[in-house]
Amino acid sequence: MTDAVVDATRTWLEKAVIGLNLCPFAKAVHVHQRIRYCVSEAQTTADLLQDLSCELHALHAADPKDCETTLLIHPYVLTDFLEYSFFLPTAEARASKLGYAAEFQLASFHPQYQFGDAEPDDIENYTNRAPYPTLHLLRESSIARAVAAFPEAADIYEKNMETLRRLGHAGWRALWLGDQ
Repeated sequence: MTDAVVDATRTWLEKAVIGLNLCPFAKAVHVHQRIRYCVSEAQTTADLLQDLSCELHALHAADPKDCETTLLIHPYVLTDFLEYSFFLPTAEARASKLGYAAEFQLASFHPQYQFGDAEPDDIENYTNRAPYPTLHLLRESSIARAVAAFPEAADIYEKNMETLRRLGHAGWRALWLGDQ
């Protein structure tokens, strides 16, 4: 199961995140293989918090030239988006408690991701829809470098919304037709 989870997540990263240029910073770390894919076996939020702690420690200890970012994929817990969204402040608090709040940022992805002002089926939600619930652990230093290299970083959110609107649901489905 772990290989299938990583394969599905990598395919999503390649086709959606990189392929649609939803994150202009993702391609370089992917090409240079500096993304750690960690599949959590956690079935409770307490176990997931423990895995998050371990991954934060591991990323802190890793040389950014070897591992720049981590995708903590948790297919067995927080599969309901509302529960997942309520968990996010707890995850942030854990990073802060461990002393990593200034060093790392957590980004969230989920198969049912829904922005607060959106309807469940709005295409814009797909900017954050991954095959499995995923916590993305990003180094603040990496974000700072990326923003310096990409001055229009503040416009990424709006650009992504426009990209998904142009693509539409039919275009999104067409991205995945080769995977069936």
